[in-house]
Amino acid sequence: LKYATFNVHVRNSTGQLYQNYTWIIAWHNYFTVILIILKQFFKGVLEKYLQLLSLGLKWDNFTGLVIISYRDASFGTCSFHLTLLDCFHAINKALQYGFLDFNKFDVNEYEHYERAENGDFNWIIPNKFIAFSGPHSRSKIENGYPHHAPEAYFPYFRKHKVTTIIRLNKKLYDAKRFTDAGFEHFDLFFADGSTPTDTIVKTFLNICENAEGVIAVHCKAGLGRTGTLIACYIMKHYRMTAAETIAWIRINRPGSVIGPQQHFLMDKQAELWTEGDIFRAKLKGNHKIAVTRILSGVVDISINDTRSRRTIQKDTELYSDEDETNCVTQGDKLRALKSRRQAKAPTASPLT
Repeated sequence: LKYATFNVHVRNSTGQLYQNYTWIIAWHNYFTVILIILKQFFKGVLEKYLQLLSLGLKWDNFTGLVIISYRDASFGTCSFHLTLLDCFHAINKALQYGFLDFNKFDVNEYEHYERAENGDFNWIIPNKFIAFSGPHSRSKIENGYPHHAPEAYFPYFRKHKVTTIIRLNKKLYDAKRFTDAGFEHFDLFFADGSTPTDTIVKTFLNICENAEGVIAVHCKAGLGRTGTLIACYIMKHYRMTAAETIAWIRINRPGSVIGPQQHFLMDKQAELWTEGDIFRAKLKGNHKIAVTRILSGVVDISINDTRSRRTIQKDTELYSDEDETNCVTQGDKLRALKSRRQAKAPTASPLT
């Protein structure tokens, strides 16, 4: 199946036909649907949706269309159902905050850099966050997936004013390769597929709030752990809901925020909103915000955490760097899946 036709019938509360849309789109995956809506149709649809809201009509008035949930990249049963409406709300917020400009969005550039052989990275917030797959000690192809050495990213990162690298997975390359090249580098390790501790979240936010340039964040595949922490920043500083935030990140980098991480963000929403309100109130009042300066590239994540030392030790026993070295992790599976799903490109090009 190469093409799919979508008929959207908008009816008012009495059942009278209000508007009819017919979309014929190239069907590759769910993200392609979102992408094409973004590029060609979404602006008008969003305006129409807002008009419907002003008339008291609800999403339920869209009849005759069944769309599967925009789920995560996990391999089990979907436990968190993100809807197309969540995506619409996310895009509406993105337009408000300047995350998206329809006149400047370049589909070809997006598709180029999302490919594994071209870096496997995506912008989440312009001039603030890049999410990317973890670099390796040397450039190579392993199990069909191209790995890139840190140096492969230097030209693009310098051109786009990246100053800070945050690594969330085990050490597969020497951080000095980034620091010697003039980048700041921080380590905030937590288990693949798990949720971060309070200390990791606070430290991540601390680093990002003090970084002077763009921040590039990676774990192994650059999806779960990476998306989760970037989501915390967005929820705190832009007061977007967890669903809107996950939708926005997933539209930019499909598959982001996985399994329990979705529910973690739902649980953290109120807390992060409160922290954001306090942060903005202090800025508005011209109060100096006391922020602990990060002096070391490696952060000790076991200090001053709300979870007990016993719990942290238990997590370490369940998952360690050695485990990730000897076993196939979720990140490995996601990388392999992405490589299989992407059509073979004619040629790879330098990251510039």
